[in-house]
Amino acid sequence: MATLPSKALVLAESAWQPDKLPPFPAVALKALNLMAGTDSSLLDLCNLIRSDPAFSTAVLRIANSPLVAFSKNITSVLQAAMLLGFRRLKSVVITVGLKAYLKDPFTPVLQSCWRHSVACAAIAERTAKWSALDKDFAYTAGVMHDIGRIAMAAAQPNTFARVIAERADQPHDLLQRERELYGVDHCQAGRSLV
Repeated sequence: MATLPSKALVLAESAWQPDKLPPFPAVALKALNLMAGTDSSLLDLCNLIRSDPAFSTAVLRIANSPLVAFSKNITSVLQAAMLLGFRRLKSVVITVGLKAYLKDPFTPVLQSCWRHSVACAAIAERTAKWSALDKDFAYTAGVMHDIGRIAMAAAQPNTFARVIAERADQPHDLLQRERELYGVDHCQAGRSLV
């Protein structure tokens, strides 16, 4: 006769363990470190972005999108970087890095978390523009605001999917359920990651 796992064992298996998370994409980390430095050049950053097809494609797609509305087709990462500017390029690197981070276990729950983060980023950017605030900073804050939820979903997609499913109609109970299962809620998890 099979025995059910004890509550303590279930809690131990689902406890928040940030050191067990998959690594953030190396190109994104290198790019962010490069952009944080004072002596980095746009050419160094472009060479790094060019080394990764996903990043190159994303930068070119955004530079050629209706959002930028440039009259000529942008064909190189350097052209795109000059058109987008350093700050916007940083937002693109963060966004593409997060999407690459979520690529492997891209479950419906992760997809939902990702769509929510991108929607928040777009709303934050638009609100910042109306308020004369730094729209690139607002975009980055919007896309990163739920990094704890994304990390929890990436670390244990099945457990997190169950949490979301059982608390979908009661969002105020979601934080409590996360604390019960993981020992932290997604807000605390995000704070520990950052």
